[in-house]
Amino acid sequence: MSKTQNPIGIFDSGTGGLTVAKAVRKLLPNENLIYFGDTAHLPYGDKSTEAIQSYSLKIANFLMAQNCKVILIACNSASAASYKLLKEYVGSKARVMNVIDPMVAHVSERYAGKNIGLIGTKQTINSNVYKKKIDDLNQNITLKSLATPLLAPMIEEGFAQNKILANVVEQYLSDVTLENIEALILGCTHYPLIKNEIENFYKNQNLTNNATNNIESITLLDSSEIVAKSLRGMLEMEDLLNRNEQKGESKFYISDYTQSFEATAQLFFDENLHLAHYPLWE
Repeated sequence: MSKTQNPIGIFDSGTGGLTVAKAVRKLLPNENLIYFGDTAHLPYGDKSTEAIQSYSLKIANFLMAQNCKVILIACNSASAASYKLLKEYVGSKARVMNVIDPMVAHVSERYAGKNIGLIGTKQTINSNVYKKKIDDLNQNITLKSLATPLLAPMIEEGFAQNKILANVVEQYLSDVTLENIEALILGCTHYPLIKNEIENFYKNQNLTNNATNNIESITLLDSSEIVAKSLRGMLEMEDLLNRNEQKGESKFYISDYTQSFEATAQLFFDENLHLAHYPLWE
């Protein structure tokens, strides 16, 4: 089999990376995908850098054993903690991509001189990786970052579209840190799953006339489509694009079975779901 037909490996701690996988499937329907959800260790956002790196290396070994041509880290926490290490470790065996660099490039192109908000896990925010990369571009962008650690685990536990989650979203987004922003980076691949709740917060604030921000002027920046476009560009540049006209195959592996993962994956991918339990840590 030609290397162009080798699969694209995508991994995350749980269901969040499925937002990226779905965007990749939509944009690149002929590509074969292998998704690994490390559900045994979710969420990554409250883990140490060393722990995330250890998980990432084991998953990379698994994906390389499947002859993946690309390993896409579909997790902001793992992108912040493990990207450089994985790129060096994998070497020429596969291309390695993260979800942070495409978003930084997008923000740089469109929001020079603006105030931009960022919400993410403690690992992502405390790493300061977004700020460092954005500051290095010298576009006079002010980044206002806020850790929102409860969101990813609540999403994994099925609290999306729930009043409790709406209250937590309100508490976070009302923080003064996020005042006067023109766009908000959803700095966790789980967060697009609650995009409606975030939009509803701003709409409700407008109705009460108490908000400094206005939803009409705030753009929610979802990395999934941005990353998928960046991936396509890389595949074209490296001559790795699968030009087979047949629809690509999707395979899903998890390190520990969770009902929410299966339900979300089935919802995202309207096809026969091949979900396999692969306990890397046993």
